Amino acid sequence: MKLTAKEIWSIPNILSYIRLLLIPIFVYIYITANSTSDYYVAALIILLSGLTDMFDGLIARKFNQITELGKTIDPIADKLTQAAIVGCLMFRYDYMWILVLLLVVKELFMGINGLILLKKGKKLDGAMWFGKVSTAIFYAAAFILIAFPEISPHYASLLMLITGVFLALSFILYIPEFLKLYRNPS
Repeated sequence: MKLTAKEIWSIPNILSYIRLLLIPIFVYIYITANSTSDYYVAALIILLSGLTDMFDGLIARKFNQITELGKTIDPIADKLTQAAIVGCLMFRYDYMWILVLLLVVKELFMGINGLILLKKGKKLDGAMWFGKVSTAIFYAAAFILIAFPEISPHYASLLMLITGVFLALSFILYIPEFLKLYRNPS
């Protein structure tokens, strides 16, 4: 695959690069936070990351700027951002490890099956609606947990439960999508 400067520097791809650059900034601010305003800044970085994720897809579709590079870099930025978030939150919230485990299992399933299908010349045609909803729920819950580190354990657990349900639902709904691709002879 030969990349052109137009593809590399398309607005949607630049937004994905920005998301990648925000990851170490978020991690540093979050782990060194010692005041409420520091947590607000970390939460705003996640909000900005979530917005760039939303806008890169909208812009790519609306202005016909979908590229193979974008199809690769966008999910990488998503997964690395989510990993950074749960990695940081795991040290603050007792049950975050369950979300980490669920996220790892789902992403391994998606990644391994994606590679197997790619070798067969097949692939999912972008994220499905339920994956997008799951990601939006994840970002909303993460924003709240990051911005309000003194949230009651009851509410924190409820947010993690809701996020876990949507992650699990997304995982379950992706299974038949992969099965269709395996069964399709073309």
